[in-house]
Amino acid sequence: MRPIWSGIIGFGLINIPIKIYSASEERKFSFDYLRKKDLCPIKYLKICKTDGQEVPYKDIVRGYEFEKGQYVVIEDEDFKKINLKRSQMIEIVGFIKQEEIDYKLFEKPYYIEPEKNTSKAYAILREALRKSKKAGIAKFVMHTREYLVVIAADKEALILNQLRFPEQLRRTDELFLPRKNEFTAKELEIAIQLINQLTIPFQPEKYKDTYNEQLQIIIDHKLKGKVFRIEKEEMPVPTAIPDIMAKLKESLEYAQKRK
Repeated sequence: MRPIWSGIIGFGLINIPIKIYSASEERKFSFDYLRKKDLCPIKYLKICKTDGQEVPYKDIVRGYEFEKGQYVVIEDEDFKKINLKRSQMIEIVGFIKQEEIDYKLFEKPYYIEPEKNTSKAYAILREALRKSKKAGIAKFVMHTREYLVVIAADKEALILNQLRFPEQLRRTDELFLPRKNEFTAKELEIAIQLINQLTIPFQPEKYKDTYNEQLQIIIDHKLKGKVFRIEKEEMPVPTAIPDIMAKLKESLEYAQKRK
């Protein structure tokens, strides 16, 4: 793995030099766009909207439009001037109970690795977080963006979880959501029984990306000049309101037999 960021974690008066690695990776196929008649690869160019000329990467700058058609250019040096310390340091400003974090805020996990000769301070922070069942809350800058993060212990590693800022979450006001109890107490009771019957230990290793597996099979067949046929599946039909109680009971009976 290659580090994507290096700097310092500040923990009280303790500074721990660290490196950050992405803890996840995209498992998906990469497709090129081609011209249909001869499979010629398509190239995307940076084109000036005014004169239609291609612009080399070295001649491209970032600009902020403060008025229609009027820009101020922002260069790399300008980003560095904002707060040099913040771009090189993750300062833990406080500690929170992990269960206090709204799961909708979680965005992406990273592994934290200590630099050589700083493993003791790293281990102390890791074990203190583990035993207290708490996480550190911090902000830091990476790639010209500031992120809200939590730092927690995970087995032998410290994990940095990038969070969304609360203002990034959309409100539910515009959604059509049931606001009143539109069910009977008995229907709710059976639904809870069904959930209890179907409760299982969470074992993430049992779940696989079957969509990518199917796509790989299709690609393999095409390479061999074969056609991959999939049996037609019946699409599920929405349950009608009068049938809900019957379907709940039927589901519960099936779950009990299967268990």
